[in-house]
Order: sequence, then structure tokens, then C-alpha cells
Amino acid sequence: MDDFLAARLQMAFSLGFHIVFACIGMVMPFFMSVAHFYWLRTKKVVYKDVTKAWSKGVAIFFATGAVSGTVLSFELGLLWPKFMEHAGPIFGMPFSLEGTAFFIEAIALGFYLYGWNRLNPWFHWATGVVVGISGLLSGILVVAANAWMNSPAGFDYIDGQYLNIDPVKAMFNDAWFSQSLHMSVAAFVSTGFAVAGVHALMILKGKNVNFHSKAFKIAAVFGTVAACLQPISGDISAKDVAKRQPEKLAAMEAHFHTERNAPLIIGGIPDTANKTVDYAIKIPGLLSFMATGDFNGEVKGLDSVPKDEQPPVAVTHYAFQIMVGLGMAMVLIAVLYFIALWKKRQWLNSRWLLRLFVVATPLGFIALEAGWTVTEVGRQPWIIRGVMRTADAVTPMPGITYSFYLFTAVYISLAIIVSLLLFRQITMVDELYDSENLSKDKLL
Repeated sequence: MDDFLAARLQMAFSLGFHIVFACIGMVMPFFMSVAHFYWLRTKKVVYKDVTKAWSKGVAIFFATGAVSGTVLSFELGLLWPKFMEHAGPIFGMPFSLEGTAFFIEAIALGFYLYGWNRLNPWFHWATGVVVGISGLLSGILVVAANAWMNSPAGFDYIDGQYLNIDPVKAMFNDAWFSQSLHMSVAAFVSTGFAVAGVHALMILKGKNVNFHSKAFKIAAVFGTVAACLQPISGDISAKDVAKRQPEKLAAMEAHFHTERNAPLIIGGIPDTANKTVDYAIKIPGLLSFMATGDFNGEVKGLDSVPKDEQPPVAVTHYAFQIMVGLGMAMVLIAVLYFIALWKKRQWLNSRWLLRLFVVATPLGFIALEAGWTVTEVGRQPWIIRGVMRTADAVTPMPGITYSFYLFTAVYISLAIIVSLLLFRQITMVDELYDSENLSKDKLL
């Protein structure tokens, strides 16, 4: 393994772990705040129990997200010094603001965790809302920085120099809105389905059914609503990519030839040598319509891009297909859940519906990882699209391979620790949080 590949793998591995921690840390405070709101309005102790249980999860993911995010910050400078030398002054603003949002989140979380029976109840609840809002803003700001890499703005590149820097224009680049929207909705989908799936499993096992039923409903509503909104944000994002990064769209769809009435490709195995896609389902004109709004619109293919500037087709295409396929599977589950809520109330207690959510537990995060693969691999060979190649940004220092192995071990250890902590939280609900069962045990 050469140092360039090791650096890319280390960054990918680090980001792959951090994105899970960060998304759960962004979204869980909203679940927690809704449960807390129900407790304040209804005084049903089960909602207080759910709130306290989820607040511990929020604390765990806040800590792990802070650690993994800090590591990523250092990796940007250590692995890609040439990139940070030039890009730092341009897109540093969203990172600075993200640091501010992080500190607000930390302060609010401290108030929330230690504010039980000490603060005004509604002020206490408000601190939990602040945790969620500041966490979501942190995610949006980081995505804005990543969007700048896909759509660089806020500077003039003249004779190898970065001049006339405008950090505000850089932060609000052409890609920031579509990427931030798509990522934020994806965070709610993945976290909602994962949390709902865990609680559905505990209901199926017959453990603390009332507790897990209340928790399941809150998470399921968030996840299913977001799942139905995600195709809309995906359409906005795809149209934006078609306009700004036609080579990425071409790789996503394995679209080799520029043409009108371009077909949408579902599945298939790209053959880059012969520039064909084998075993695919093709829907005539649909890609043109989705990209341009016109069934006869022209969609640029990979033949419009110099060979040394084309993204890896197979990885980008497969990742895109996985993301879309799993996303549509979750939309189908969401539709069934809405039918159960509005028309078929008996379905809500059926084991088959709960099993569907259990099966769907990891789907959101798999789709999330696939989506980030599309974003990053689809930009290659550029680290700053059209300006700086990834190979030119890597550190010249040797020994990156050993760094990759070390950081991989650290992240795997962190994931194991977090999994054990969460397993304890889930399996010890009756001992830690379920007040109804605890009261019954005391009476016995």
C-alpha cells in the first residue's frame, strides 16, 4: 500500500465512523426533546423515563463525536497539508462557526443533563432543544465546507495563486444548500429507523413494552416522515449535480455517452472498457427528465470529460444504486406505517410491521455511507474540483500506512466501546429507567 492510498483510506475510514456518531448526535436531541415535551404536557412518567434514557445516549454520542471530529480536524492538516495551506483561509469560516455551535451545544447539554429538578421545567426542556438545533447547525456548517470542495467559490485562481478571497461567498457556495438539505434529512432517516428498529426488537421480545412502544413511535414518526421527504431533497441534489458536476452524475448513472432522451439506469454492471452497462434496467428519457426537466434534454456523458478527469465509475455507480435502493425500501416501510396510523390501526400491534423496522435498522446508515461515497469518490481525481488534484494535496511525509493501521485500530476500539455502552443502556432499561416496573418490583 502506497502512502497516497493509505492517506485516502485513513480519511475515508475516519469519516465513515464519524458520520455515524455525528448524525446520531445531531438527531437524537430532537427525539429526546419530543419525549420531554410529552412528559411536561401529560405527566406520564414513561415519557420522563424515555427522555432520561435517550439523554444518556445523546451524551455518549456527543463525547464520541467530539473525539472522532477532533481527529478528523487534525487529519486534514496532517494528511493533506497542501490542501489546507490554500483552502484553509478560504473555507475556514464554516469550521470556525461550527466550533462556536459545538461549544453552545456542549454548554446546553451540560445544563440539560444536570438540570433535572434544579431548573425551571420549561427552561430545562428548552436547553434540550438548543442541543438539537446547535448540533444540526454544526452538521450543516461542516457540510457547507465539504460543498465548497465540490463547488469552489469565494476566490480567484490566478497563476497558481488564490486571490480576492471572500469567505462568506465560499461558505454559501452553489452546492451548500442542496448538500446540507440532503444530508440533514438523511441524518433523520438513518437515526429514526435505527432507533425505531432497536425499540421494535425489544417490543418483539416482550421487554418493557410500554416504555419501548412510546420510544418506538417517536423515532418511527421522525424516520418515516424524513424518508418520504428524502426523494424530494435527492431530486434537488441530483439536478444541482447535473448542472455543476456533470461528470459525477455520469459516473453515478454509468452514463458513458452524451445524449438526449437519456435513459435512467437501474442496477447493472458497468463495463468501462466497452462503455456499456450490462444487465441493467433502462427507462428511456427518465434521466433527461430528472436532470433537466425535459424528457428530450441533453445529459452529458463521460465522453465529454477528459479521461484523466473522470471519476471511478464502478464504485460511484454501485454506491449510488445502494443509496437509492435502500432509500426507496425505507419509503415503502414509511408508507405502510402511515397506512397503519391512519387506516389500519390493528397493524400497529402486528409483529410483521415491527419485524420490518427491525430489518430496516441498519439500512439508513448503509445508505448514508453509500451517499458519502458518491459525494467523495464522484469528485475524484479532485480534492478541490477543477483546481487541485487529490494526489497533489497529500503529505510528502513517509509512513502514512502505519498511521492508517493505528487510526483504524482506534476507531474500531471506539466503536466497540460505544456499542457496549449502548447495549448496556438498552438491556438494562428495566433496572435504570422503567419507573413503572421498578415501582411494581418495590411493591412485590
